[in-house]
Amino acid sequence: MNVQGAEGAVAGGFRLGWWTRRRSVVVDVGIALVAVGEALARGFSFAAMTGLPAALVVLPLALASASVVLRRRYPVAVVLVAISILPACPGTTIALVGLYTLATTDAPRRVIAMLATMLGSGTSVVFYLLMDQDQGLRAQEMPVWFPPLVAGIFGVVSAVPPVLLGLYVRARRRLVESLRDRAFGLERELALLAERAEERAVWAREQERRRIAREMHDVVAHRVSLMVVHAAALQAVAVKDPEKAARNASLIGDMGRQALTELRTMLGVLRNGSGATPTAEASSRLAELAAAAGGERGEPAEDGGPVLGEVRALVDQSRAAGMTVDLAVEGEPRGYAAQVESTAYRVIQEALTNVHKHAAGAVARVRVAHREGEVAVLVQNDPPRGGAAGGGGARLPSGGNGLVGMRERVVALGGGFVSGPTDGGGFRVSAVIPDRSVAAAGG
Repeated sequence: MNVQGAEGAVAGGFRLGWWTRRRSVVVDVGIALVAVGEALARGFSFAAMTGLPAALVVLPLALASASVVLRRRYPVAVVLVAISILPACPGTTIALVGLYTLATTDAPRRVIAMLATMLGSGTSVVFYLLMDQDQGLRAQEMPVWFPPLVAGIFGVVSAVPPVLLGLYVRARRRLVESLRDRAFGLERELALLAERAEERAVWAREQERRRIAREMHDVVAHRVSLMVVHAAALQAVAVKDPEKAARNASLIGDMGRQALTELRTMLGVLRNGSGATPTAEASSRLAELAAAAGGERGEPAEDGGPVLGEVRALVDQSRAAGMTVDLAVEGEPRGYAAQVESTAYRVIQEALTNVHKHAAGAVARVRVAHREGEVAVLVQNDPPRGGAAGGGGARLPSGGNGLVGMRERVVALGGGFVSGPTDGGGFRVSAVIPDRSVAAAGG
């Protein structure tokens, strides 16, 4: 049950004075009628016994007993009224109900004990006097202690049971409220956990989207870039059938550029989370290109991940495309973690791809340094020949995600990444990647 919902139902439903439920009104009015009936019966007996006019006794007792209807609002006043009419109505309904109601409230226990003692003591005194004035009892021989004992029992019975019952109900209500509060607290915590789980799911989806984008870019973009470069070279050097060779080379270049354009489209969908969906033709073409790229010589399998030992084959591919590349390896190769080697390989791969795209004909230098607990890679190129920027005749398109993907990979492993133009007009990409397996073993 929801407390807020219950409060809303009370606020929007029945309310009469201090009553919030119709059943409470019916119960209190019923108790008041019973108390008034008892007061009328005892009032006439008290009037006959004392010789007082019945109206002067019955009407005040009836009004006093009717005050039990206020028990939920003024329980202390109801108990005091019950004490005041003890001489005429000892042990009445108003006294029992008043004490019970007072014990169920948040009234201090000392107040409850004081009023219960007053009511019990008054009841004992009244019953003792009634027994002492009863001629039938006085005619019988009984021990001296018997009347006080009976009167005391009546006093205890009239005060203790309703107080104990009220205290039990009070404790039970507090327990139920405590359990309800705990249930609502758990409900709120579950709601917060659900919100956090949703946030974590969104974050995980975004991370997976970015990871897929990086993988697709690394696996496909480099191979397709080489396709475009080869096509441009074929178009430039064909001599046997220049017209046909130029037409076929132009077709290969167009297919490569279209593939790269479709790749950028899919990367944009994966990175931005837009509602756009790549066409089936584009998806199929990308799958074919990725499969073809993986089947060629020197391309590492994606299942196992590329390793630094395959960097030489990667450099040879760029050399075959007409680029002058110098490779330098410093230090003794070590067995790095798979993610470290894969990230270092991808940085070199993407940097060489950028040289093909933006500095055709430029001389590039690749440096791999094996150090204690880390590996450093550097790819730097000179300005393009003749000062021409861009991809030259190949006109390679660029999506602007390569450097972002490299930085994300390196930073995710706790490494450092720097890229930017050099003083001589070239471009430099540098990354230092710590080996997590070595750090864990050292720790």
